[in-house]
Amino acid sequence: MSISQLPSGDEIFLDHVGHFVPDIAAAEQALQRCGFQPTPFSVQVAPAGPDGALAPTGTGNVCAMLAAGYLEILAKTADTPIGRELDAGLARWSGLHLAAFAVADAEAANARLAQAGFPMRPLVRMRRPVETEAGMAEARFTVSRIEAGVMQEGRIQMLTHHTEDAVWQQRWMGHPNGVTGLLSLLIASGAPEEAGRRFARFFGLEPQSSDGGLTFPLSRGSVHICAPAKANALVGAPPGLPWLAAYGLTVADLAVVEDLVRDAELQPVRRGRAVVTPFPPALGRGFWFFVEDARDLPWLEALDW
Repeated sequence: MSISQLPSGDEIFLDHVGHFVPDIAAAEQALQRCGFQPTPFSVQVAPAGPDGALAPTGTGNVCAMLAAGYLEILAKTADTPIGRELDAGLARWSGLHLAAFAVADAEAANARLAQAGFPMRPLVRMRRPVETEAGMAEARFTVSRIEAGVMQEGRIQMLTHHTEDAVWQQRWMGHPNGVTGLLSLLIASGAPEEAGRRFARFFGLEPQSSDGGLTFPLSRGSVHICAPAKANALVGAPPGLPWLAAYGLTVADLAVVEDLVRDAELQPVRRGRAVVTPFPPALGRGFWFFVEDARDLPWLEALDW
């Protein structure tokens, strides 16, 4: 089944999550041991200055591209404001510090967020070189970012992709572990009601109340915000709050991914119809929840589907 990577109209997709790591080579090797096929490392650049010349943003990445969304692993490449933000995240802990949501029009989203009371940074038109089977190409996307610190959970942003074929190349989407999609993000918050109000303004949506938390069902994917007690029951004590604690991934066969992560010495456990494992240390603090159906994620079971 073909899944649209790009939203239309007012749709909002959970597009990707981002790990901040100190050692990109170690992170790439960890992904491979767990059955992912990462893309080659690339350095991100964006127009800078009045002449529009390209300059490094301060980060580079490898990605695991999925049939729905992707995983991004980010490391510092230059001493820039964005590079220093990555350093600040790593000073807290290595792991998830970014969640990006795809929209059809990042400029319109930026204006809506400003009208909703968020202090906004200027739109960023980012680029990164991409090798394709036909030769070198360029991945381009426009990013709408809230000023640092307003979303205490991390770098929470919206973006519009302009080069779907360059980003989602079929050759990088066949993972030995059978992972096919990014389903849902779990956020542990010391003030879940306040966080829920902020995210309601961010998405322009009201959440559903479910057992122990608030869930934002998006056009594709979801975000669940919960109190530390619920997070502790699901994944253990947080390293700090707020914490982007875990995300759910669809797989073709739970047994396959369970064997792979066990071979990678990650000690997976079964929780209902989900396989749960901590990230490998090179990817930081947090957890993977592998399921064959989104309804098997523990934080989504109580929703009215």
